[in-house]
Amino acid sequence: MSSMTSMMLVVGAVCASLAFGVLLAYGACQAMFSMFRVHAQSAARRSQAARVGISAGN
Repeated sequence: MSSMTSMMLVVGAVCASLAFGVLLAYGACQAMFSMFRVHAQSAARRSQAARVGISAGN
């Protein structure tokens, strides 16, 4: 009986650590994609401003 209890405890700990790792990786991916989106938008604005300056003859 004690062996079954300790086995269930180990399985529960493994599942909990797996879930925590998955959630941590998901959060890291969300943060990095958010930062990349901000960078891409600012790069697009710079590129568009440069095109407008060139087409205006500046």
